[in-house]
Amino acid sequence: MNLEKFIEETKKLGIELTNNQLTKLEEFYHLLIIWNEQMNLTRITAKEDVYLKHFYDSLTLTKVIDLNQNLSLCDVGTGAGFPGIVLKIVFPNLKITLIDSLQKRINYLNDIIQKLELKEIETIHTRAEDYAKINREKFDIVTARAVANLKVLSELCIPMVKEQGYFIAMKANIEEELENSKDILKNLNGKIEKIETFYLPIENSIRNIISIKKQGKTNSIYPRKMDKIKNN
Repeated sequence: MNLEKFIEETKKLGIELTNNQLTKLEEFYHLLIIWNEQMNLTRITAKEDVYLKHFYDSLTLTKVIDLNQNLSLCDVGTGAGFPGIVLKIVFPNLKITLIDSLQKRINYLNDIIQKLELKEIETIHTRAEDYAKINREKFDIVTARAVANLKVLSELCIPMVKEQGYFIAMKANIEEELENSKDILKNLNGKIEKIETFYLPIENSIRNIISIKKQGKTNSIYPRKMDKIKNN
């Protein structure tokens, strides 16, 4: 996806990118490539692929929720900063928390934040299950992009969502995951409100965005320790 196509497709998402935002995305790309030579952040490095599979893909979150509001958003397992860093560049109104379990990635993310002069965005070096235990009902939105299966992600993320807030999972194929997640979603007081299925431009690979509304407080037994989550 070249820059012209990227701008065209983001307009279809209802996003009008400013020159400043385009400049920051370009700088983000170059910093990503520099850091990727030192550590394994992504296998996708060609510029047109990054713009399609990372930048554009991150922005498709807008298909299920209006991000032009003053919302708090937590990106669980953010990795190279997708979707969190991209969302902060394009929606500076968002107050964003990036969670990752690897200190090297946190160092990289902090460098990106500093060099792009991003405000109201923080990084947390921790495991999601540990963070969720002491940060309950904190965020308007919690999102995760292709981190784990939906059943596991739901237990890690929904406890952090405010009542009437949303856990939004960004996935590829989901049919089996949806079926296996029914019981845990009920236990967590989460209900699937919308599933947006679409295909990425150009390469036509399938994407699914699952919007899960939190209807009430989550029992304090959740999230359990990771070994129990996986075993059950």
